[in-house]
Amino acid sequence: MSAKRRRKRRPRAVPARAEGRPAAPALRRRVAPNERPPAPWGSFPLVELTILVGLVMLIGGFIVQGSRGVLMIGTGAAFCSLGGLELSIREHFAGYRSHTFLLAAAVAVAVLAALYYFAPDLSVAVRLAVAGVAFALVAWALVRAFRRRAGLAFKLR
Repeated sequence: MSAKRRRKRRPRAVPARAEGRPAAPALRRRVAPNERPPAPWGSFPLVELTILVGLVMLIGGFIVQGSRGVLMIGTGAAFCSLGGLELSIREHFAGYRSHTFLLAAAVAVAVLAALYYFAPDLSVAVRLAVAGVAFALVAWALVRAFRRRAGLAFKLR
């Protein structure tokens, strides 16, 4: 048997546009399967700062009495949740780790809040049913998106 030679694949050159402007870069850096996806804003610690502000607001809310303290606790919980939610969105859509149920639950909570404020005449059972349907539809779409990116429905580590 003869040994087959493997040819090295070279990246294809992207032709320049007709206007004379240079073409967009053809290749983007791929993230290794066990490496977290990079943030779109680079190395600036935006998520960490958001969570830090949330923690400071939470601690301040427990110290301050009255309605201002309750507002600070709610604001701190919202900031911490946003920081964690951003990270889970980035990891899910990069195919690093599946956060299907967390993201679908966030949508269901948003639907519940919207129904509470915009449709107060609906019964609790109807609101929960609508939020449950929203959870199921979003979870189905998120599993499909993760499967397209990672090749698996779930990735456990």
